[in-house]
Amino acid sequence: MAKSDNRPKITMACTECRHRNYNTVKNRQNDRERIELRKYCRWCRGHTLHRETR
Repeated sequence: MAKSDNRPKITMACTECRHRNYNTVKNRQNDRERIELRKYCRWCRGHTLHRETR
């Protein structure tokens, strides 16, 4: 089964230190805007807000 363009690959970056820590996919039909999640950043050593980068 081929991957659909409806689920693009995205990179998540920490908002405090700007390191790009996570790669994931998102459903473009359900999430039109940039995703924001609280995830662990090993450089900040804590859970921080991560935003989708372009």
